[in-house]
Amino acid sequence: MFDQGDRLARCFASVFPTLTMEEIRQLSFHETGVLDSLSIVTLAAVIQEEFNVEIDPSYFSNVDSFESLESYVRRLSLAGD
Repeated sequence: MFDQGDRLARCFASVFPTLTMEEIRQLSFHETGVLDSLSIVTLAAVIQEEFNVEIDPSYFSNVDSFESLESYVRRLSLAGD
């Protein structure tokens, strides 16, 4: 069974297929500029479907890394339980 971090990394991989899992887990969004408006909406939709949570795409302006997004999704998942 995949843990939450693995599931989130697979969400990223589906939106950013050229990135390796290692690159995804070390991703710093603001430094790399990997997130544009279309990829943010797409990624939010993929994460929402995978985790059955509601993510406001504008939240991505507050997220700076894979790790911080993982913490945010974990909090959302716990709140929904």
